[in-house]
Amino acid sequence: MAALLEMRGIGKVFPGVRALDQVNLSVEQGEIHAICGENGAGKSTLMKVLSGVYPHGTYEGDIFYDGALLTNKSISDSEKKGIIIIHQELALVPLLSIAENLFLGNEVAQGGRINWASTFQKTRNLLQKVGLDEAPATPVEKLGVGKQQLIEIAKALAKDVRLLILDEPTAALQENDSQKLLDLMLELKAQGVTQIIISHKLNEIRRVADRVTIIRDGSTVSTLTRDEVNEDRIIRDMVGRDMAHRYPERTPDIGDVLMEVKGWNVWHQEDHSRQMIKDVNLTVRKGEIVGIAGLMGTGRTELAMSLFGRSWGRNASGEVRMHGRTVDTSTVPKAVAAGLAYVTEDRKALGLVLEEPIVTNVTLANLPGVSKNGILNKAQETKVAEGYRQAMAIRTPSVQQRVMNLSGGNQQKVVLSKWLFTEPEVLILDEPTRGIDVGAKFEIYGIMNKLAAEGRGVVMISSEMPELLGMCDRIYVMNEGRIMGELSREEASQEKIMALILKNESKVA
Repeated sequence: MAALLEMRGIGKVFPGVRALDQVNLSVEQGEIHAICGENGAGKSTLMKVLSGVYPHGTYEGDIFYDGALLTNKSISDSEKKGIIIIHQELALVPLLSIAENLFLGNEVAQGGRINWASTFQKTRNLLQKVGLDEAPATPVEKLGVGKQQLIEIAKALAKDVRLLILDEPTAALQENDSQKLLDLMLELKAQGVTQIIISHKLNEIRRVADRVTIIRDGSTVSTLTRDEVNEDRIIRDMVGRDMAHRYPERTPDIGDVLMEVKGWNVWHQEDHSRQMIKDVNLTVRKGEIVGIAGLMGTGRTELAMSLFGRSWGRNASGEVRMHGRTVDTSTVPKAVAAGLAYVTEDRKALGLVLEEPIVTNVTLANLPGVSKNGILNKAQETKVAEGYRQAMAIRTPSVQQRVMNLSGGNQQKVVLSKWLFTEPEVLILDEPTRGIDVGAKFEIYGIMNKLAAEGRGVVMISSEMPELLGMCDRIYVMNEGRIMGELSREEASQEKIMALILKNESKVA
């Protein structure tokens, strides 16, 4: 099969950082080619070079597409050749309709006026191709993330895509939506559309990819055929070492009860008749890592956010105790003062100020810690941030680097640093390893173990059952806003967790 794309000796330098160094990539006509690597390895940068985000002349090396040298000066140039990229952060306008989004900048017009009848018909045809039956006039904001991702693909089809690049397409999707997307990728392959997928999910790669190229520290490490792909080989090439022990070893030293939640109830903040959290009771001990398992939408995040300063929901009631004493957690400052911290599942929207530098983000939750008489001590702030940069191994040349330029794993370390600077006794981590690679996950696990060894309590919400089983001393299982059961490390298994998730609510005492 002939190569549609050849990237030879690609290099890219940012101030103080070499992001790509002599990267080679060959993609054959009609194949699905996966790119793997740790966060910060250079995967997204390489795709931005290919798609024209970084134009010809700003990078080293050559790109050959359909046998000709590619000299694109913009994204528009790339799209005219059929090279379309779908970024991890979807580029849709929420308030516009599906039809308006599909043809934004590519309008179906005659004499300077949009032909809406033709636009709507073409929209229906494109939606049918991606398995959607929504009305063309439906506002995009009314759709779930899974359908929005399919609309991005329909948008690419509207531009006569030949090479489709998908950057972490399933990172924010539930299992059903992920499977639909992977099915669509295979359908597009059958239609002759060549695809490149960046993903950390090795099971997805095994399902759809014909070949896999692995990048480490900005350089190509290996390209594997479908027959050569196995999890251990990919992980070894990604991180440069074997990871037989996926979770760092730890000998728990569990002490007295640190936090206790009794009779916690919360109602939906918009649908006032809907109770989201129902009479939840839980405890966290010193030095303990406690997991909360459950399918998405079962109330795990709502529980965490409502405990942390009533950040979500309304009419919250119940009791929170620290060291046996009732504490007030009715606002975020009061929750922080009581010794709680919460690391959100959505670091980009709720955890970080992406346009600001690392130094600002690290100290944001505890400005009194770097101030005197209400005046910010810039030198002290830099010293604190630099300390966390080193302690958390945040890969960046400077704490003045804007957070938006960091990889997902390094962004997550900045969020952790922000809340650790408040010196919490109980740290609630909501999907702490979502969207980060296996190497960065291992580092996050090590940080969790260190916190537990210091006598703090850690609560871990995760959709990955192996992660909960590998890290937690106890696991609570939630469904429909209730705690369905509790499992010790010794008795916990994926089967037992699923059995509790699916347990009939009426059987709960």
